[in-house]
Amino acid sequence: MKFIADKTIVGEELKEIDSLPAEFDNCIFQNCDFTGYNLTDCRFTDCKFKDCNLSLVKILNVSFRDVEFISCKMNGLRFDTCNPSALNFSFANCNLSYSCFQGSKIKKTSFKSCILHEIDFEECDLSESDFTECDFSGAVFVRTNLEKSDLRSSINYNIDPENNRLRKAKFSYPAVLGLFGKWEIEVE
Repeated sequence: MKFIADKTIVGEELKEIDSLPAEFDNCIFQNCDFTGYNLTDCRFTDCKFKDCNLSLVKILNVSFRDVEFISCKMNGLRFDTCNPSALNFSFANCNLSYSCFQGSKIKKTSFKSCILHEIDFEECDLSESDFTECDFSGAVFVRTNLEKSDLRSSINYNIDPENNRLRKAKFSYPAVLGLFGKWEIEVE
């Protein structure tokens, strides 16, 4: 496996990486379009992705250790196929709509100002996660652990308290009404 360290890869320079899978350590990817890429078995450690398009990229058995995604388009990614023992990442100003985290154990993950439309968080461990200013329109939460997570500034979630773990999770009004959706309760 090719090893690439301490490199900044900007835009079209991404095409110069001809050997995948590869291991990337302390690399920055800036304005890169990964459309059509198969990143199966790649390893990313201490890397940053800024203003990149990673939508629909294959990430089977990929390792993300201490990886930051900033202002990235990441629609339709299957994080549930990543290496489950190597998932440690954060997201800021990203669009992760239609992505799947089903069954992932990603405690203390930071999602800040992210669009999370139609995302699948079924059976995830998201305890102690930070969801600052996220939009959860159509997101799926079933048997999800959200204990001690912060959703105070997030909107459009519909979470059933009977089918999810919410102990000590933080919510704010009026978005907290998304916890009562299944009972069709009217609050004025």
